[in-house]
Amino acid sequence: MQVTIKRNDVVFSPDSKKIIARFFYLNDERGMDVIHRVMTMSENEIAAVIKQVLRNFSKRHRNISQVFEKHFTKVGHLFDKLEIDADGLSLYRKLLIGSYFTHEFSIESAALFNPSIVEHPDQTELEQGKKRVILSFRATGEGHISSLVFRAGILDQNNNMTFKPAGQLLDQASSSVKYVYNKDYFIERLKETLEFNHKLTPESLLDNLTFEFTYGELKYYIDELKKKSKYTKTQKLILDEILWLALSHYEIEFSLDTALSERVIFPVSYSEKNGIEDARFVRFTDDNGEVTYYATYTAYDGLVILPKLIETQSFYKFKSSAIHGEISSNKGMALFPRKINGKYAMLCRIDGVNNYIAFSDNINIWRTAKLLQEPKYPWEFIQIGNSGSPIETKEGWLVITHAVGAMREYVMGASLFDLDNPEKEIGRLKTPLMIPNEKEREGYVPNVIYSCGSIVHNNNLIIPYAMSDYASTFASINLDELLGELKNSD
Repeated sequence: MQVTIKRNDVVFSPDSKKIIARFFYLNDERGMDVIHRVMTMSENEIAAVIKQVLRNFSKRHRNISQVFEKHFTKVGHLFDKLEIDADGLSLYRKLLIGSYFTHEFSIESAALFNPSIVEHPDQTELEQGKKRVILSFRATGEGHISSLVFRAGILDQNNNMTFKPAGQLLDQASSSVKYVYNKDYFIERLKETLEFNHKLTPESLLDNLTFEFTYGELKYYIDELKKKSKYTKTQKLILDEILWLALSHYEIEFSLDTALSERVIFPVSYSEKNGIEDARFVRFTDDNGEVTYYATYTAYDGLVILPKLIETQSFYKFKSSAIHGEISSNKGMALFPRKINGKYAMLCRIDGVNNYIAFSDNINIWRTAKLLQEPKYPWEFIQIGNSGSPIETKEGWLVITHAVGAMREYVMGASLFDLDNPEKEIGRLKTPLMIPNEKEREGYVPNVIYSCGSIVHNNNLIIPYAMSDYASTFASINLDELLGELKNSD
């Protein structure tokens, strides 16, 4: 294969010093014991202890006292059980109680991998030939819980990438579940996701809700239904699942004074409590010219995966929603960067083995898919899938693929598809584009290189990729050489 590939020396390694302050809770009984012990302390004792805690942790977090207050509020129900007037407590006592329900979590202590790259919304004040970019990573910490983190960098004329040092005072976004639901649309999604019978339908359950409602209104409505109606255990489970589905939609926003490298999208909804995995970002241009950054990702609750979609225009405010439909049952969905023939287009792997393509009028609902590629060569006999969204070139849609062969070795390949009809394959590499080298094959999961999205810069393909599910790097590939190889591959 006559393609020039330049591996870069830049390595993005996990940093155990990147920490967030999470809510720590065991159970009501032990929580009440802690509060009772704090309540036996005098105000002077309280002041001495909380001042020491603040000295130890205030430089490690952006606003740790605010976190303590938030976590104090989260255990408000315990004060009712203890018959304590929480509002009447001193600020120091509230902060100290909140500190006992807080712990540090190192978001990258295990790995920083599976990156994607997109053009930064801000391209001002750059020299000719340079491009500002955003990389996203899957950061994994204790308990293998994954979150989404970012780095901003600049690609120069020679495809070298420079970065400012990553910030250490991480910021979790303020989350909101005040998502406004359309009742007809919500009922349609319930039918796709949950099993109902003729006696208990979503229409009958939600009949008295207004045409538009928030999550808070839905939760209150369902809580009242449980109180007033005699539902079976199975029916109550369905009501809980309705709330679970609603919680999969949320909006989050970061403070304007946070650097991109300090923004952490940590699992918010129950459906993703065990991780946000493998976000595939793409810069999407709508028919009217409006640009939105979308990312498909996998939400994991410890047992079940749920494909989800996150969208942003600024990388300060994000909106997350579930992907529904008959084919939204597997990992690795990747959105095309624009509509094709008036429809959204998506690559997916619905059977865990082959590459498929799907089209839809609704970006959240995907019903049918067509087989696009099957394993063909020995290095992809186990499975083939995408390594990010397709890239539009003058010769066609360039798709970087991942493939699995003998010894479960993950390699990257490439394929080219027709611009007007991406169901038509123009060419496909007969040998891998990249395989793990000696440095890349050692890690948490050996013999794996994997990418979630690439970009074109100065007629080169820039591929960020993970090395054995531990750290990440990137490579640049001459685009003309790659396209020429693909056109002559059959």
